Amino acid sequence: MNYYELIGWVGAASYLVSYFLLSVNKLRHNSITYQLMNVLGGLFLVICAYDSKDKPNLFTNLVWMCIGIVALISIVKKRRR
Repeated sequence: MNYYELIGWVGAASYLVSYFLLSVNKLRHNSITYQLMNVLGGLFLVICAYDSKDKPNLFTNLVWMCIGIVALISIVKKRRR
């Protein structure tokens, strides 16, 4: 296993753990923790997909990561009001 694959596994774990915690009501969809776990998971999977030249996976996770960033910005703006 190379470093890129290890990074990918960490990203996959981040996605799965965040979704599990959301599903059992330990995190909320509008929590910074949940969105950060999604953004980092997406970033790590983008890195892994780039290394393996898996363009569909790279694209999907890049979009997922961007959605998380937009959500984070929205959450932070709402909390500042």
